[in-house]
Amino acid sequence: MTKDTPFIFEQIHIEVARAASDDFNLFHDKHKWLQVTHNPFKGPIVLGFQLNTLIEHQMRLYRAAQHENRIIAENQLRFSNYQITFVNALRPRQELSLDIKKTLITTIPELSLSNRISIKSQGKTILLGHKKETKRPLFLADTDLGDLPDLNQIPDKTVVPGTDFFLKRKWMTNGNVKNFLSGSLAEQSDYFDELAHMEHYPEVFPCSLTSGALLEKAQMENHDFKRNPMVYTSHDFSVDRVHLAQVKNNDKLHILVKQLPESKDNTLNHTSIMLRTYECYGLLEDRAILFRIKLNLVPLEEIIKNLSARTH
Repeated sequence: MTKDTPFIFEQIHIEVARAASDDFNLFHDKHKWLQVTHNPFKGPIVLGFQLNTLIEHQMRLYRAAQHENRIIAENQLRFSNYQITFVNALRPRQELSLDIKKTLITTIPELSLSNRISIKSQGKTILLGHKKETKRPLFLADTDLGDLPDLNQIPDKTVVPGTDFFLKRKWMTNGNVKNFLSGSLAEQSDYFDELAHMEHYPEVFPCSLTSGALLEKAQMENHDFKRNPMVYTSHDFSVDRVHLAQVKNNDKLHILVKQLPESKDNTLNHTSIMLRTYECYGLLEDRAILFRIKLNLVPLEEIIKNLSARTH
């Protein structure tokens, strides 16, 4: 659909998006990227959740053009699911193309809409994935968070008693969301119009706040971001559109982060590199689960070692 319309992120887009989402990863900093040991990217790179938001916005336009929102509403497909695998990093000033394949509608076991997605730049694949609309969440659907204590009483940036969850508390603000949309090459006026009293929160922005939560967790664990940087290999997440429709300015969001034990059964494709997997949830003040995310990261050093082993 947008294959022939190139997009370009400038450095200012990266700065706006990382500031709006409190992401202080050195890979995106126009000065500090140089401090990352053996940084192969030779400059700052675009945020993964920026690319996800570009996908969200273009999929929104695609669904409207194909009159698919009616199918979603009539069949109560309340979950929006993103399944994203990162293949290469994207630098500012690189033209990119986003390709959305024709919608596949399946009815077994339940009705769902699915589109294959790819982003390419300079002949390289940046990411591959799927965008799916379903009745139930595709990811972490069976998690029961009913036994959690009152999160409003738990101090920010602490482990929730009796659980493995690190808690990061955030507040939704329209200004940050608008900036993140603009930083992601999405049209903010499609979501917000004060004169018309329109306020539709996008799907990816609340999820993007998990990056900052992961960074704060790592910082408290004395992780060395310069000597042992981590990079995303995949984002799998489900957003509840019904709960999202209720979100408004200054709403509280509890982000829960749990790191799974590393295992030789959970490795990067065709390598022995063990993935570091995190399960994350975004809960609104009334405990409603807004999003569920499974994130995979690996140490940059392991990827570089693997690449050099292949070339020797």
